[in-house]
Amino acid sequence: MPIKIQDTLPAARTLESENIFVMTEHRASHQDIRPLRIAILNLMPTKIDTETQLLRLLGNTPLQVEVELLQTASHTPKNTSAEHLLAFYKTYYDVKEQRFDGLIITGAPIEHLPYEEVHYWEELCEIMEWSKRNVYSTLHICWGAQAGLYYHYGLQKRMLPKKLSGIYPHQPMLPFHPLMRGFDDFFYAPHSRHTEVKAADIAKVADLDILAESEEAGIYIAADHACRKFFVMGHAEYSRMTLAGEYSRDVLKGLEPAVPANYFPEDDSSRKPMMLWKSHANLLFANWVNHIVYQHTPFDLSQLG
Repeated sequence: MPIKIQDTLPAARTLESENIFVMTEHRASHQDIRPLRIAILNLMPTKIDTETQLLRLLGNTPLQVEVELLQTASHTPKNTSAEHLLAFYKTYYDVKEQRFDGLIITGAPIEHLPYEEVHYWEELCEIMEWSKRNVYSTLHICWGAQAGLYYHYGLQKRMLPKKLSGIYPHQPMLPFHPLMRGFDDFFYAPHSRHTEVKAADIAKVADLDILAESEEAGIYIAADHACRKFFVMGHAEYSRMTLAGEYSRDVLKGLEPAVPANYFPEDDSSRKPMMLWKSHANLLFANWVNHIVYQHTPFDLSQLG
């Protein structure tokens, strides 16, 4: 089934070219169905790329999804035009009286900063607190996952000796968890970060389960027992060329980055990267939308609490 987005959103043309079912607002208004309402708090600087990546995965589920794109009110993005933000984005303060089946909080390239020094930290804390009452299930991604673990459970992030960048094998730790249904014994997922939350710290929190981890990349997915909060440390949503773009950017900055692991054939950055995580990414988001959000959210969202 389709995702319902604004007809003129740039991602619509990209997704239609990939045969992702995108439904116009006009057509959706004539269907007698309540679509799932999912908000995306997009904290990434390249907002159009990120919204396209996430919409691609949300559009590959059997359910109709209505998406609300959100930005922070307390920080003005520098890499996305004001026209795009004005046309397609709202802030938390525009929707705080509304309720949603799901919320996605993306990553952000600000790992070097203490949380309290992030311009929009107070606003993000307000959003995460609001999500307890107004959202059934929240999917936190990368820095968003670390920020969520810090806000909800007081878990500190820790700097890695060097940037973790590449495609890493992972193992499901709770294969019968609804989010992990259908996963192979080993699967690949991208990571791109300078910090981590230690497995030992997560294991001390009685309300948290570790759903998947990697010997090389550490924790990949953690979740609370009620399936209301998920913390994904990697970037399943990344497209084939995302890590290549980050690598080229860091090379041009003179940072001398390591070649992303298990990504370019024979570590040759002039060659087309291998995409080893597409099926996992689709399964992860389909499981979250179907087995978590759709199966458990009240039909009447006013019953959320």
